Amino acid sequence: MQSFSATPDATPPAPATGPLRGMRVIDFTHFVAGPYATLLLADLGAEVIKIENPARGDEFRHYPPALEALDGEGAPFLWVNRNKRSMAVDMKTPEGQALLLDLVKGADILVENFSTGVMERFGLGYETLSKLHPSLIYCSVSAYGRTGAFADRVGFDPIVQAESGFMSLNGYPDREGTRTGPSVMDIGTSMMAANGILAAVVERLRSGRGQRVETSLYASAMTMVGYAPLQTLSDERWVSGRHGNGSPDTAPTGVFHASDGPIYIACTGTDIYQRLFNLIGREDLANDPELVVKAGRLKHRDRLFEAVNAAFATDTRDNWLKRLRAARVPAGAVRTIAEALKAPETEALDIVSHIPHPSAGRIANIRSAITLEKSPLAPPVAAPALGADTRDVLEGTLGYGEERIRALDAAGVFGRRLRPAQVQETPEQAALRCPFLNP
Repeated sequence: MQSFSATPDATPPAPATGPLRGMRVIDFTHFVAGPYATLLLADLGAEVIKIENPARGDEFRHYPPALEALDGEGAPFLWVNRNKRSMAVDMKTPEGQALLLDLVKGADILVENFSTGVMERFGLGYETLSKLHPSLIYCSVSAYGRTGAFADRVGFDPIVQAESGFMSLNGYPDREGTRTGPSVMDIGTSMMAANGILAAVVERLRSGRGQRVETSLYASAMTMVGYAPLQTLSDERWVSGRHGNGSPDTAPTGVFHASDGPIYIACTGTDIYQRLFNLIGREDLANDPELVVKAGRLKHRDRLFEAVNAAFATDTRDNWLKRLRAARVPAGAVRTIAEALKAPETEALDIVSHIPHPSAGRIANIRSAITLEKSPLAPPVAAPALGADTRDVLEGTLGYGEERIRALDAAGVFGRRLRPAQVQETPEQAALRCPFLNP
């Protein structure tokens, strides 16, 4: 495995691949909504320098399961911080703030998702930085926007799922609405942020000017509810309800049961409907004049479900899936995450891989969903250890000399990493106040 002169765990330099190669991103984000946006930029070839609190780093480092080989850090952090470098800086120190200003002056993009006002308190707000660096693209990801009556509110993914009406659409009609398990609002917001940043990059190529890019969890959530708002705005009598695994618009759509497992079928049109019922030997239903009309199928939904389930119970899921595929009926096995990771579709798209890690040897990786033919994405590099790249950035990116680095260290800019309570420090270890700076 390649080693680096500054620290044994230092992240490899940004590769010269990807359409954003040569661009530098300063990443002041944490958890998911911000870091997934910068992950997209990193995968596209940008150099992403993640700024973290020296004590604990991004709190997402501590989400389970904790991995012993990574000094107890959690797997979720690895998922969203691939292809980044980590720099440990105490933003509360004046010296740290001055260092970060130096770093931003040489950057193309800044992304932050602190609470409103935090960046301004550290002298890193948009109004300040845009005057010092007019071509900087400055992206803010917030809960409810940076201005207006709710700019001070903190918020998280499940809260905006509830507030936006998204939860009211999920679950079964006899129960209260339910949130999704995955953080879909965080991920959707990240995609909005990354798209906004890329649009700003295109504009800067034309005009040379940077600009502020904003998105929020709430605004993204109101997009993620899909077409339901337009249905409600168009007809005040319209009430979007919960339909479980079924569909209010098509039938028979939902989960059906083969002899050994469930199958999901999306019967979205008459042609698919007829192919499905011809496949199961129910030509009478396939050609029924009332049922070849969508309204008729919705009216007789229960009858159609009974017919499909009766047929499916006669054979295994794999056999039915083969027949459904041959008949061009959209269908898929209802899987657990563990089953999906081993599925042939996952293997065919090379979605799961393993990549080197400086302390764990290697770790699992889920590849980006983007493929570019002529400017391939950056090869995956494992998420960095907390502060692993501090010295490399100070020396290689900022050109700081040893005397200046030591002065910053003495001022407490780089802090010290918390050690597990059960580990007793030796006097020699205690004397090494900043573990990030020792070659």
